[in-house]
Amino acid sequence: MSRTAVEAPAAEAAPDRGGRRLPRTLHPMAWWVWALALATAVSRTDNPLLLLLVLAVLGYVVTARRTEAPWARGFVYYLYLALSVVAIRVVFRAVFATGITPHDHFLFSLPHLPTPDWYAGIQIGGPVSLEALLSSATDGLRLACMLACVGAANTLANPKRALRVLPGALYELGVAVTVAISVAPQLVQSVQRVARARRLRAGRAKGVKALRAIAVPVLEDALERSLRLAAAMDSRGYGRAGSATRRSRRITGALMLLGMCGLCAGAYGLLDATAPTLLGLPAMTCGAALCVAGLRLGGRRVTRTAYRPDPWRLPEWCVAGSGVLSAVLLFSDLGYDPAQLNPTYYPLTWPGLPLVPTAAVLLAGTAGFLAPPPGPVPRATAP
Repeated sequence: MSRTAVEAPAAEAAPDRGGRRLPRTLHPMAWWVWALALATAVSRTDNPLLLLLVLAVLGYVVTARRTEAPWARGFVYYLYLALSVVAIRVVFRAVFATGITPHDHFLFSLPHLPTPDWYAGIQIGGPVSLEALLSSATDGLRLACMLACVGAANTLANPKRALRVLPGALYELGVAVTVAISVAPQLVQSVQRVARARRLRAGRAKGVKALRAIAVPVLEDALERSLRLAAAMDSRGYGRAGSATRRSRRITGALMLLGMCGLCAGAYGLLDATAPTLLGLPAMTCGAALCVAGLRLGGRRVTRTAYRPDPWRLPEWCVAGSGVLSAVLLFSDLGYDPAQLNPTYYPLTWPGLPLVPTAAVLLAGTAGFLAPPPGPVPRATAP
């Protein structure tokens, strides 16, 4: 039988879409812009109702637009981490109490440990009030929402695809960041694979007893992945200096260092009203110009090609814009009282739900249907 005859059935067995192209996935940077903008909006408020609404929006978008890849099902682990952050914050607030006022609602009292004079201002143990626990839970919930935003970006966007759009000068740094970001999805995938293998082998141990049977294979898999990654990067010449001279590398490093110092000084000048005028916007402008010059100079010695580059079209603008507009509305203080974003628990009152911030959070949730739906998983068919 000829080779053409053997390959013909396989070609005919490909899924037929009627001449239509499969739905494309959204640009990974659009998801990261959307998630980071929503995390920025979360940093603006301590309102528990708005924070819970943000978690609901994140859950809806992740459920509606995640793919079928194994690492795309790790959002629940980020929710577990967020819940642990809230619990740790509440426990620390109860243990390291600073006292309660006579008007607080007393709940219980912990054993008090005396502290030395130089440790003044911090009390270990003592009475715990409802207001203190609610305040600490709200602080922990805000940090939990930020972690959930990062988890949503990791779940929806492939970090390896985001490496394509970085400037040439940041290629090596981008690879390091990409490897660091992809650690959590890979660990989730390893845990799921080991747990599935244990179920097939009729493993009945649960809880702490199953930790050894899961942790050792997961660590072994992580080590194997690291070795494969190091071998692949070495074979592709990662870290080579190329045709860049020592003088060129020194000039690039000096430009980037001075540019970052200028950006830091400019940010300090803009945030501090007592700082000199030249330390604000002029310093930030000069720092940005130096960073751009360093990126352009350093990018000349890096030659990279992109296979099937990800397009940036209207869905990307809509998704990224919904997150950015949500952050802008929360920072603009237009149409609502800014005090509603940070309710107080002294005295204990039920927090309100302002209309404009609520609409801003719901606006970020429109990414759930503005983004193109994930394509179906191709199924192998027998020839």
